Amino acid sequence: MLTIAKPSTHNHQEVPMFYSGIDLHKDNCFITTINDAGALLQQQRVANVPEALLAYFARLGTDHQAVVESTSGWYWLNDLLEDHGIELVLAHAKYLKAISYAKVKTDKVDSHTLATLLRMKLIPQAHKISRELRDIRDVMRARLRFVQRRTRCIVSVHTIGRKFNCDDLIAIERQTIPDVLPEPYKLQMQLLYQQIALLHEQILALEKSLHPVLIPNDDIQRLLWVPGIGKTTAFTIYLEIDGIERFTSDKHFVSYCRLVPGAHNSNRTLRQKSGNKDGNKYLKMAFCDCAVRAIQYYPEIRAFYKRMLRRTNERVARAIVAKELARIVYSILKTKNNYRGFKGQPISRVKALQWPRLASPYA
Repeated sequence: MLTIAKPSTHNHQEVPMFYSGIDLHKDNCFITTINDAGALLQQQRVANVPEALLAYFARLGTDHQAVVESTSGWYWLNDLLEDHGIELVLAHAKYLKAISYAKVKTDKVDSHTLATLLRMKLIPQAHKISRELRDIRDVMRARLRFVQRRTRCIVSVHTIGRKFNCDDLIAIERQTIPDVLPEPYKLQMQLLYQQIALLHEQILALEKSLHPVLIPNDDIQRLLWVPGIGKTTAFTIYLEIDGIERFTSDKHFVSYCRLVPGAHNSNRTLRQKSGNKDGNKYLKMAFCDCAVRAIQYYPEIRAFYKRMLRRTNERVARAIVAKELARIVYSILKTKNNYRGFKGQPISRVKALQWPRLASPYA
């Protein structure tokens, strides 16, 4: 989600404000600090050591705001600065590039540009996930990477089988190795099976670590009654949303889920832009998976999908079902009400009352 950094509220008494742009690297960062008038106060390369960073900011004063690009290494910096009263703004890297292009790009230039945009309240601000959900959200993302690795191993097993026309003899769950394979390929398949078994155990271990935290959650329990949403997708949706209140409308939320096409219009030429990468890819994957399950098991949703299919192709029709499910999720989490139906109509198939669903929402 993209927002613009808002000015901090101050007392009526004028207090000098300092703005620091931080160009963060693996083992150091380059910091540029300016004042309210845009005058350069300090520039320095600082090692990524808490004491060194705090000493840099201690020389400037307390009323301070800093900004850093949304790279993968901002967690520790955010916690360090905010624990010492310094607000850290997270800049959206893609949109920042669109408004701050420069022919000369160095650490000094980048950090000064960040500080200047922060002073002018022009930083395109990325969402900072809450500290409470940050760790367990990353566990869910790690689980997805393990699933993808396991899938690659399974594909490799079948690829070996197709090379020798024995793919139909392969059963992953029984770890069968056809006798017709040459010995080097038998060894490869044996090692792939070992990887698949190990990854399967690790995936289950990650899931089980989340159960005590997420299963009793009221929002998770509400999501579990929505057609197509199971335990894993409920976990993903809840953690990736990180508070439905940050979305002003269902349209805003659906757009963030990458479930609406972009547009590339010029003069009288109107084009939809598919494959839009603005938004959250994990939510898109979760809702698209939910749509497949909902179409498969729920007659009313399958009938709606077939109506859409008469107007468009399969991919778009599934995306429309996913969008409707996302709207249901938005309404449920926003109003704290239980799931009641699809497109204003009740669903004939009701999920069984069993774990991970702890209680019936209709009781």
